[in-house]
Amino acid sequence: MNAPDRYERFVVPDGTKKVSYERDTKIVNAGSFTVEREDHTIGNIVRMQLHRDPNVLFAGYKLPHPLQYKILVRIHTNSQSSPPQAYKQAIDDLDKELECLKEAFEDEVQRAEGASQHNQHQGY
Repeated sequence: MNAPDRYERFVVPDGTKKVSYERDTKIVNAGSFTVEREDHTIGNIVRMQLHRDPNVLFAGYKLPHPLQYKILVRIHTNSQSSPPQAYKQAIDDLDKELECLKEAFEDEVQRAEGASQHNQHQGY
């Protein structure tokens, strides 16, 4: 079979950067990020977060090939920002959003466990 080993989908090889950036030489304030060992899951989330930024004129991603485990994220910003700034802001915002989601989930788990223990003591 031609498919690479499964671990190659997740493990970034030694000497390879997780994220690299290449500035576009033809369009001002545009560039592409290569994100190693990621797929549509991260690509779509990052793209949607970039679309929330009013300084981002274009944000899109693609997987170059099904057997290459990387995504290319293309960003074009206005003069008030730059692609690296927009990318960093999107990642920081997603990090905060996921932290809030995690806290809400943990609070709900604790509430459910408390209700379950209360019901056990009541004989339900």
